[in-house]
This record gives sequence, C-alpha cells and structure tokens, in this order.
Amino acid sequence: MLTVTFSLLVALSCCVIAHQQRPAGSEFGDDSFSDLSDFDFGISPRRVPRQVKAMLSKESKPHIQELSIKTTIISRYAFTAVYCTMLNRHSAAAEGVFHFPVPADAYITNFTMIIGGRVFQSEVKPREKKKHTESPGTTKKKDGSIPGRNRAVFLLTYEQLLRRRLGRYEHVTGLRPLQLVSRLTLDLVVVDHAPITLLQVELPVTTAIKQNQNFCRVTFSPNIVQQAKINTSGNLGDFVIHYDVEREMGIGDIQVMDGHFVHYFAPKDLPVVPKNVVFVIDTSASMLGTKIRQTKDALFTILKDLRPDDRFNFVSFSNQVKVWQASRLVPVTPLNIRDAKKFILTLAPTGGTNIDGAIRTGSELLRDFLAGPDATPNSVSLIIFLTDGRPTVGELRSPAILGNARSAVNDKFCVFTIGLGDDVDYKLLERMALENCGMMRRIREDADASAMLKGFYDEIGTPLLSDIRINYTEASVDYVTQHRFTNYFNGSEIVVAGKLSDPSAESLHVQVTASSSDKTVILETDVPLKRRQAETERHRLWGFLSIKDDLRSRLLSQMSGEREDLARRATELSLAYGFLTPLTHLLVEKPQVLADGSMAPPPTAAPSGGVAKRPAKKTVTFSKTSADGDPHFMVEFPLSKLTVCFNINGDPGHVLRLVSDHQHSGVTVNGKLVGAPAPPGSHKQQRTFFSSITVVLDRPGGRAYIEVTPRKVILDGRDRLVLPCDATAAVESGELSVAVVGGANVTVTVGGGVAFVILLHRYKNPAPYQRDHVGFYISNSKGLSPSCHGLLGQFLFQEVGLVEAEAEAEAEAEAEAGGVRTAVLKVRRRSVPVVKKSRRLYGGTQSVDCWFARNNGAKLIDGDYRDYVVDHMFQTRPWREGGNA
Repeated sequence: MLTVTFSLLVALSCCVIAHQQRPAGSEFGDDSFSDLSDFDFGISPRRVPRQVKAMLSKESKPHIQELSIKTTIISRYAFTAVYCTMLNRHSAAAEGVFHFPVPADAYITNFTMIIGGRVFQSEVKPREKKKHTESPGTTKKKDGSIPGRNRAVFLLTYEQLLRRRLGRYEHVTGLRPLQLVSRLTLDLVVVDHAPITLLQVELPVTTAIKQNQNFCRVTFSPNIVQQAKINTSGNLGDFVIHYDVEREMGIGDIQVMDGHFVHYFAPKDLPVVPKNVVFVIDTSASMLGTKIRQTKDALFTILKDLRPDDRFNFVSFSNQVKVWQASRLVPVTPLNIRDAKKFILTLAPTGGTNIDGAIRTGSELLRDFLAGPDATPNSVSLIIFLTDGRPTVGELRSPAILGNARSAVNDKFCVFTIGLGDDVDYKLLERMALENCGMMRRIREDADASAMLKGFYDEIGTPLLSDIRINYTEASVDYVTQHRFTNYFNGSEIVVAGKLSDPSAESLHVQVTASSSDKTVILETDVPLKRRQAETERHRLWGFLSIKDDLRSRLLSQMSGEREDLARRATELSLAYGFLTPLTHLLVEKPQVLADGSMAPPPTAAPSGGVAKRPAKKTVTFSKTSADGDPHFMVEFPLSKLTVCFNINGDPGHVLRLVSDHQHSGVTVNGKLVGAPAPPGSHKQQRTFFSSITVVLDRPGGRAYIEVTPRKVILDGRDRLVLPCDATAAVESGELSVAVVGGANVTVTVGGGVAFVILLHRYKNPAPYQRDHVGFYISNSKGLSPSCHGLLGQFLFQEVGLVEAEAEAEAEAEAEAGGVRTAVLKVRRRSVPVVKKSRRLYGGTQSVDCWFARNNGAKLIDGDYRDYVVDHMFQTRPWREGGNA
C-alpha cells in the first residue's frame, strides 16, 4: 500500500495551508524564532479560513452533484460533517478539486475519499520532524484522478469551540464550492442545556428556522437558480449565525463528563473598569490611500466611545516615532477629544516602518503613567498596536523586537496587535500579543478595515474585571488548563477545562477572585457534580482545550525540556482524540488509476483456512428499503412509485425479525436493539438502534451465518472468521460472501440473488443519547421468495395504492395546522392513514420524501410489531401472526 502524508494528497498540512491562508498561530522548536504558522492558539481572526483542497483536477472539471454540510453545536462545541459527491461525466479519467474552508481555530478529525467504489480512509499520525531540505510553507501536490463515468465522494469532519465575543457566539460556514451545485444543503442545529436567549441569522433565500427554548435548527438549501442569483461562480460567501444562552449569575456554568469538567465563566452587570490605552498607529508609506483613510474613520469612532474615566494617548510611527501628548496620558474631555481628532487628521503616510521604536515608545508612555500620581487604582492598561508591514527601520530582527517588547511591557499591561493587509509579519504580531497577555487580529487586504478595527476595539473596550484567578480544591483536580487571566471584557467568556482526581466525587469546590473597578470580587461555591454530569450532552471539549493550552504553554516556555514534555502531551491528546493539530498529520492511501481509466484494485491477502479472500467490490448498491437510525423503517414500492416509512419503538434487548424466508431461500435476518436516552427536547423517553444484524442461511447443505456489529464481522460457515470493520477486505465461504469497506459499510451476499448492505455508524466519543449502531439496507431481493415476510420482507413483492384524503377541507385545515399532507394507503385490503414526511438515508447523506404510518406501523404491517420480536439472533422460525417467538 502506498501511503502519503495528507498534505501531499489534499494540501491539508497546517504549516502549508496556514502559511498561505491564515497566520493565526505558530510553532517554535529549538530555534529562538521559527515558523509561527503551524499553530493556532484560539486568538486568530474570526473569518480567516484555511482551504481544504483535495487535489484531484485542472481540466475536464467534474461536476459537484451534492454538497451537504451538517453542524451540531452542543453546549457551544461544534461538530461539522461535510459530504461532497463529484461526478466525472467523461469516459476518460479526470482530475478534480474539493474545496472547503475550515475555520482557523478548528481541528480536523477525519478526511475520507470514496473513489471508484474504494474507500481511502485517513489516519492521524504524529508529525515527523521537518527535513532540513524543506522550508516552511513549501506546498507539495500529488494529483489523483476520478475514473471515467464514475463518482468521487469526499467526507470531512472537524470540531471547534465557539468563542463568545460581544455578548454572543458566532458560527461561520464558508460556502464556496466554486461551481453551482445540483443539491446544496446546510443543516445547523444548536442544542444547549441553558435556554437560548438570542438567535440572529443572516437570512439568504430558502433559509428555514425552527426554535424552542433549548434548541434551534437552521436549514439552507438553495437550488441552482437561487444559487446563481447569489453568485454564478459558486462563491456564495459566509453563512453566519449568532446566538447566546441564558447564563447563571455567580460562579458560572460547569459541565462534567467522564471525570473531566469544563467551566464557563461570563459574569455580567458589573461596573466598567477604567482603562488606560495608548494607540500606536503605523503611518509608513504603505498605509497611503484606503488603509489610512479607514484607520482614521475607525479612530474617530473609537474616540466617541471613550468613557470619562479613561485615559489615552496616540503614537504614530514610520521612519520616526511621534507622540501626540508627550510624557503623559490625558483624560477624556471635550477639549482633548477635539485635539486628538486634529492629530488624527494630520497623519500622513511616509517613510519606513520602525516597529521596535514604536512599541518601546508606547510602552514607556504607559509604564511612566502607571508609576505616576494620576494612575487610577484597579484600572486596566493596554496598547493597541496597528501596522500593515514588516520592520524596515531600526531593529529588524524579530527575536530582538520581541525581547525589547517584553522588557518594555514588564508584565504591567497587555498588548493587542492588529495586522492590516497581506504584507504583515503576522508571526511577529502573534507572538508579541501572546507574550504580553493580548490578542492579535488580522484584517484582510480587501476587508472593511474601519468596521473591523471598530469591532475589535468593541471586544476589548469594556473591561469588567482584572487579575482573575479561578481555583479548584487542589486535591480535587489532577490538571487544569489556563486558569489565571489578566482581564475579562464585557461580552466575552473565560473557559477552563480540567480533569477530576476522583470521578465519583459528589462536588467540586470552585473559587473565583478578581478585581473590579472599586473592590476585590470573591465568588465561591461547591458544584454538585452528579447533577452537572447528567446535564452534559457530549464531551470532547476537554481534549480540545487541553491541546490548545499545551501548545500555548510550549510557545511561551523558555526551557527545551519543558517544551518537549508539553509537545509530547499535546501529541498524545491529539492522537487520542483524532485531531489534526500542528503536532500530527493525516496519512491516506493515494488513489491509483490504471491506464484504461479504471481504479486499481486494493491489495489482496492470501487465502486462509478454506475461506477465499478477494478484493472488495468496486461499487456498493443501496436501496431505500431499509431499517436504520432510531430505528426508522423505509420501504420502496417501485411500480407504485411510492416510498413508505414507519418507526418501531421496541425495547432495548429486543430482537426484531427483519426478513423471514427460512422455508424457501433459507434466508433469515434479525436485528438486536440497544437503548440510549433521548436527546434534549425530544418527545421520546428513549431511543433504540440496531447494535447488530445477523444474516442466517439455513439450507440442506448446511447452516451458516454472518453477524455484523459496528466493530467486527463474524462469518461462521465452513470456517469461522472474524474481520475488523476498520479494514477493507472481502471473503467468500460457500454461498455466503462478505465485503467490508473499512469504517463505512458491509455487503453480505447470499448466492447470486440476495444482497444486503449494513451501514456502520460509529462515534469516537458518543453523547449519552448516541450509541454505535448499524443500519440495514436490502440491495438485491431477487433470490427471496414471494412468501418472504418480516418487518421489511413482507413488502418486497407487494404493491400499494395511495388515495388522497377525501375530505378536502379537512386536509387543508390539517395542512394549515401542521404543514403536512395526509392520505390513505391501500395495503392488502387495509386502509392505512399516512402523512408526508422527509427522512435521511445512507448515514444522513440523502433526504427522501415518504408517506409515514404512525403507531409502530399499525395496519401497515401484518399483525402487531410485537409479533416480530424473536427469542435470539439466530432464530429462523417462520413468522406467524400473534407471536413469532
């Protein structure tokens, strides 16, 4: 097997993409200053994406048939899954490109390609040290191809913690497929144990919103015509939602799961702390034109927002450094505001860029003020530093500039840096902010700099607390992320993650101390862990934050041994959680296309124990007739051109008879249910899924079976064989054969006329209401007899009729009330009331309209659903009404 690093195949290496697309983060080795672009520290700009590119085309551009993005945000932690199908209409193999912008502070967890029926699954591996022959940011590309008249499927998942800014959480999905898409859907769900108090959606056409107290769902599904009205080139822009939740006063919100906790702290209704701010503004020649004009506009607006108790000053720099008010910070008075505006108007771009002199001058101003008699106790001090270029005058070496900045600041205040345009040394600005308790923002060349500058100031312009310390009883926790913070600004949020020493402890003692405008604030309480754990829906956030914290600490550490320890721990966590981080990369097999345009077969293994092994099938055929999910049953009637669906609300441990043809073809299919709690807001008490599917073949020549679970396949025929579901393989044993597509599905074939496909649904860290499970699909039923029965089998050779509701007025009233169509199905002389619904199939990748029969398929199925409950997974007794067991 040929394996290549993920960056070679799909251009996803952090150092490559970040270097070109986003300068948010850095990596430092033993050198004093290295490539910052490998790391993201959660302080990057809000809308600077990195492009995920699966390089597979340049000519004969394949058509994107479907692009589906599904995001679930549970307690402010977002899980996103992207599904893209691309069709090569040409007879010859063609190259293709898959683009998708991933948020800068997200971690990719999986990338999978299915090309020509073969699955190419990525795997997270530790990153190897860079070779000296390669320079940071070097892009390598290896092209692959889509076989002629064939499809490629791309599956991408990533996770992200939403940061609270300006009193709300923001989630951005970039929709830039670069062509019009036949089926484009974006489905975003927000679930929180706290009530949702704010929801704002920029409403493009076809957007639908459903919302209740703890849940909201936003769906965007424009057709091709509607997409073309937005942009004919397929660049639809950013889909943005903002929301906020009701938060408890006092200590904040603590969520617990699996011995870990996450603490959200966002106090409100506190008096504003006075601030002392020095604006350090680049006026070099490169600022000429739009940049300086937009900067001036933003500064004029910011002057209006300064409060009476604030103190301020301006420093401009090019070749020389100029100070507006020498040796002091002035109070906010009408006269001083007027004079400041005059100074801003006189700013004229010229000369070079003396970054070192500017930051040292601004720091000296602020440091001297804080040591003087006019400094206000408990005030917050900061520098806002803006530049559009690299140092060209004075000190040019980045390590020296950073060292001078640290010495000048001397832990007395914070430095917030802003990079304007594409020619900025973002590595320098990122570390300058990070080492001096600040944040960095990047403003793209084509962005509205005035609005973004003002927005950034709004984030840090209203300090409420300073010197925040969040402490937990030392004996109660083994490890916590950063828990000391210099400032807390209104509308933001402090997030701390930790690991409990005793997961069974009843409570956790939490103490928060901080300084407000006029006093020391102390908040203290015992958090009941059992109750909190019951409220938590899902937990991977602890690992996410711990990795971010270790990378940040590694950057700031001055000791090589400590840096190595932090890197090792971050790598271990990255591998444990499957995150693509600066310390890991993804390996994926390179697709190979033969000279005739077809896919090269996968590696084969030698036969063993009388079981013939062969390559997995190139294609997998699905049908709509299936039992998947909660469980949701669906039956397709091709001649009637109808699809019917129903649910079975069985009990955990029940074994349901799905197909019963024991007396004729010898085939029986049973499925075992496993239970799970219902998700928040659900009307159900519990959920049930199929934990395993068993296909039993009982013929005069012998009895054999195949049992499929989410993790393994057991084939018991002439020989007994266990196959892992992670690897792609195929085996035959007598009339039974099984083909495993690693991590995706299993195809079971009986003879040549019966085939079933079992989908694998697995979760790395499932929520309480999720269970690893399987879905059952009937792919080929020609070898089954017309006497076949079972929950699905009884419909394979039947047809149904549909009669619209006779009372037209009643149907209209019902439609007005619930927005659903009603009708009556005619099944074996039975009349079954049904309503129109939409269901997701094939692991959520396709939406299907169907006529839904309520109450466990009452009147639709023969007898009662309990008649289909059998004793065990290998029972083959024929179905009979009134009890099958």
